Parts: sequence; C-alpha cells; structure tokens
Amino acid sequence: MRIRLSRALPAAVAVLAAVAALPVAAATADVREPVPHTAPAADHATYIVTVREDSDPAEVADRVGATPVHVYRTVLHGFSARLSPAQVEALREMHDVEAVEEDGRATGDGDGDGAFGHGQYWGWGFSDA
Repeated sequence: MRIRLSRALPAAVAVLAAVAALPVAAATADVREPVPHTAPAADHATYIVTVREDSDPAEVADRVGATPVHVYRTVLHGFSARLSPAQVEALREMHDVEAVEEDGRATGDGDGDGAFGHGQYWGWGFSDA
C-alpha cells in the first residue's frame, strides 16, 4: 500500500506543530510569582509568622509593609521577615495571624548544654513534669 506524499505531509506537519506547541503552553501556564527578596532592615529582629491556612502569607506580610525572607507553604503556613516593633504589634492584632515569634536558637532546657531540666515548659503545650 502506497501513501501519497500529498496526503501524509500535511498530516505530519500538523502533528509536529501540535507537539512543538506543548512546551510553550506548559511554560506559559499560570504560575505563582515568587516573593521578591530585598534586603530587610538590619536593625530589626527576624520573626516567624504563622497564618491561617486560608490566608496568603505573602499578602499578610504586604499588609504591614514587610518583605518576607522566606514564605512557608508546606509544613508551616507563614513567612519569616525582619520586623519592626510596630509591624509585630500590627500582625499580632490581625485575625488571620496565628502566631508571631522571634526567630532564635532552640535548645533542650534553655541554657544550651543539651541537658533537660525537670518541670521545664517547652512552649508547644508539652511539659516534662
């Protein structure tokens, strides 16, 4: 059976054009823009802000004029940023903010030696007493 070139060529061109358009369509899909990283104020402490699941962490940061250093969307839902005292207070008053905590080093009992003290409160609702 012979296939005429005049029939096969337009079909092959159409298939190749469709396949070539796939990467372009995938590349132009609606993708969330990353949060721009700018230098935060060096004289302010870094805080970790946890927001409700139905809130956008970047939008919450924008409402107080904060520039997130990191936006968390997997295990923790929130952001970290260098914040002024006024920004911290404004965030703590927002209904969609669950927690505002100063970033820092965590140790077993607070003195850095790794030993656990009796009756120590851990901050997450657990106590070793």
